[in-house]
Amino acid sequence: MPELAEVGDFCPNDTCPNAGKTDEDNIVKYGTTAKGLQRYRCKTCGRTFSENTGTIFYNKHTPAEEIIETLALVAEGSRVASLSRVKGYKEETIRNWLQQAAGHAEQIEDALMSEYEIERGQLDALWSYVGHKGQDEEQESEEGEKRSP
Repeated sequence: MPELAEVGDFCPNDTCPNAGKTDEDNIVKYGTTAKGLQRYRCKTCGRTFSENTGTIFYNKHTPAEEIIETLALVAEGSRVASLSRVKGYKEETIRNWLQQAAGHAEQIEDALMSEYEIERGQLDALWSYVGHKGQDEEQESEEGEKRSP
């Protein structure tokens, strides 16, 4: 399986003849941004880009560490509304971060799984529980029995 490329390994400009190609030696370091991020320049098309181009952190005023921490808390089960109050970000902003992260996760999954054929899968036990939740209660209520809490 080929290794995943990093920013600075290829040109992200879709109109560049070397777009997405690695090992072309067309990318050179080109200073840093005002925030201290590494900039790069494509020698083929002349486009410059920073190390966070193509990531969920691109064009964000919020530090990457804050975004990562907030998304990690959502993954751990914290509610978006609670995080909005505690962290001071709008709920819409946090949801946008989630959508962007999900899009990137799908792209990574597609790249990693592109060479694999799945012959069989296993369903999560939680899903089977959720899928059958309440069946026992419905059956018992049909039979006229009462469940004690």
